Amino acid sequence: MRHYIARRLMFAVFTIWAISLVCFLIIQAPGHDYVDVYIGRLLLDHQVYITIEEAEALRKYYGLDKPIYVQYGKWIWNLVRADFGYSFDLQLPIKGLIAERILFTIVLTGMTVLVTWTMAIPIGIFSALRQHSVGDYTVTLLGFIGLAVPDFLLGLILMFVTFKYMHVSVGGLFSPEYVGGALRDEVQWMGWSLQRLWNMITHLWIPAIVLGTAGTAGLIRIMRNNLLDELNKAYVTTARSKGLASWRVIAKYPVRLAINPLVSSIGYLLPALVGGSVIVSIVLSLPTLGPLLLRALLDQDIYLSSTIILLLGVLTVVGTMISDILLVIVDPRISMHKTME
Repeated sequence: MRHYIARRLMFAVFTIWAISLVCFLIIQAPGHDYVDVYIGRLLLDHQVYITIEEAEALRKYYGLDKPIYVQYGKWIWNLVRADFGYSFDLQLPIKGLIAERILFTIVLTGMTVLVTWTMAIPIGIFSALRQHSVGDYTVTLLGFIGLAVPDFLLGLILMFVTFKYMHVSVGGLFSPEYVGGALRDEVQWMGWSLQRLWNMITHLWIPAIVLGTAGTAGLIRIMRNNLLDELNKAYVTTARSKGLASWRVIAKYPVRLAINPLVSSIGYLLPALVGGSVIVSIVLSLPTLGPLLLRALLDQDIYLSSTIILLLGVLTVVGTMISDILLVIVDPRISMHKTME
């Protein structure tokens, strides 16, 4: 186990470095920088013209007059010192901008995974055990609808229904009084109190359902098909012939083996949710990394966007390592050296 983890850490360091290099180069690929975006915004919004000398002075101020490899080296050196720098557009420390947003993103991702797995696994098992039944066809139909309906449209529908019929506003992750932190008369720590935590939990269910709908539909199909493959194998027939209870036969081995693809996808959940939830986050006013990353990319805010992408890459690498270890625990047939292949 120690040798396996050591090897994975070595690969992880190399992978993270490669991600940092590729993302930094791709962000600079359009051929213009933040100063060009800033000049265009001034001209469009305020009819203010910037001279070439003023533009070059701005590039020198932001360090954009240096070659790309110098900018990359400066960014990496600052990251090593845990200094993420400042956002060009927002003029705020990047560390402060992403600190709370990454927390909300991880919490929302965890809630979405919980909702997705809680629904997908039992429904997938039911669909496999009732193959070609009315229940199976119903689940299949609902699954295709879940895949077809855009997440943001489902979010708008749920917002309308809850506001019109339940008289509850579900936009954002907090009620208005808790957006800036806990209330003064509450026992709090670092801006959090039990009341604010509960307020966030009560607002999590709609974005978790919206973001998890398509994923749930896809995982139901995966769970169903994999379980059907396992149920047709000889060891299941042998176990049933010995008189073992049906639920015990199914739960002990087929379900554990059929769940492998779900476990292996853990490492890709966070970037997938961040990338796919940008419009949903904007519609539902969610303070996650998605809208911040979109704004940084549009503004060519290279240090902010590169830091967010690198952070997502780190979480992906860590998540992949966790999923590999969980696969070994769930499926005894998989050994450590096989997960490295």
